[in-house]
Amino acid sequence: MGRERKILLGKGVRAIRVRFFTLGCKTNLYESEAMAELFRQAGHQVVTGKAEADVCIINTCAVTGTGAQKSRQMIRRVKREYPNAKIAVCGCLAQTDSTRMRQEMGVDILLGNKYRDRIVEFSEKALSGMPTDAIEDILKEHTFEELGGTRSQSRVRANLKIEDGCNNFCSYCIIPYARGPVRSRAMDAIVKEAEELGKAGYGEVVLTGIHIGSYGKDLKDGTGLMDVIEAVHRIDGIARIRLGSLEPVLMDEDFVRRAKALPKLCPQFHMSLQSGCDATLKRMRRRYTTEEYRQAVNLLREHLPDTAITTDLMVGFAGETEQEFEESYNFCKEMGFAQMHIFPYSIREGTAAEHFPDQVDEHTKTERAHKMLSLAEQMKEEFYRSYMGRTMPVLMEQKKQNRYHGTTANYLDVQIETDRDVTGQILEIKLTDWKDGMLFGEIKE
Repeated sequence: MGRERKILLGKGVRAIRVRFFTLGCKTNLYESEAMAELFRQAGHQVVTGKAEADVCIINTCAVTGTGAQKSRQMIRRVKREYPNAKIAVCGCLAQTDSTRMRQEMGVDILLGNKYRDRIVEFSEKALSGMPTDAIEDILKEHTFEELGGTRSQSRVRANLKIEDGCNNFCSYCIIPYARGPVRSRAMDAIVKEAEELGKAGYGEVVLTGIHIGSYGKDLKDGTGLMDVIEAVHRIDGIARIRLGSLEPVLMDEDFVRRAKALPKLCPQFHMSLQSGCDATLKRMRRRYTTEEYRQAVNLLREHLPDTAITTDLMVGFAGETEQEFEESYNFCKEMGFAQMHIFPYSIREGTAAEHFPDQVDEHTKTERAHKMLSLAEQMKEEFYRSYMGRTMPVLMEQKKQNRYHGTTANYLDVQIETDRDVTGQILEIKLTDWKDGMLFGEIKE
């Protein structure tokens, strides 16, 4: 199909110049790159920087109020900066706020989280004066949208989408309404793309999705996330496999036993906590307790050397008392996280928590966020300093201000100085110093 389209373009059809603007998570980044690849296959040109564009595509985020606001600001900015371009808006905010998109944003193409596989067709029609509005009820969608994969991500790390959707309906979260139910990607499609990434020489592949721990639940054939990990692990050319966000209930003895046999699997597990207080977790409708979370952490640390636990934490959720916050703070301190992503709760229209009583005021949320951030910085420094003097493999990613930045398998950020071009290489680095919030090392020759 791509070759046929290129022949047609060669006979006088002008190539479209398309520019992408992506907000939000790694899954959004993957989907934008996959859509960009569809344009390339059709003979069109994906542009960056300040280049002129015929079509601008904004892939939006709605996970938090801040994310939604940034998405709307981006749409307005792009319309100002590219007044002659056709504007396409897709993704989570388009899905959950389509009425406002129609009434206030005045876009030429409106997609949610479906029909992105037809983005080239819709763009060509928009340039011919035919706008597209293709919003449908995503909650009724039960088929994984296959975009065909990506070919031109960064030189070092590639995201590989294996799943879409979430069935959990946490009381604060809009994502099930934006993404729909769990839809697992076919294993053969995952393996095919992973093989192509291995041949392309990516040092690390990140398995991503909206709720990857639910992979296989819709297939009803016993297939699960670990089966995907093991299949990707068998592929030559892939040195590391990293996982996206997980739930602690996934970490049972069988998962850890199988993980232990996979040397390519990075011992960094991002397990979303949200709160370290059971009462708050219950109001959030999270499907685990702090004790189950503790058991998962202990199991990983006991069986997988150098395990790093990273997490997301919310402060100021509706009804969170000072005592509940202190419980959450003390639990986080006990866990000794390597990194924490902390954010204050913001009301998301359309969720159950929107109508919960005892909403926490903004000043209190800010104070609690600052206190948690201070704890997070302390725990990060303690974790990093525990590796001082060790030599570890580091995947070198990019050069910034005369230093190369890289990551260990357990997600330590490392800076080194070298005149060589080591981008994409995994080097043995002796970790020598910690200063200004960074870990420094030197190549072990």
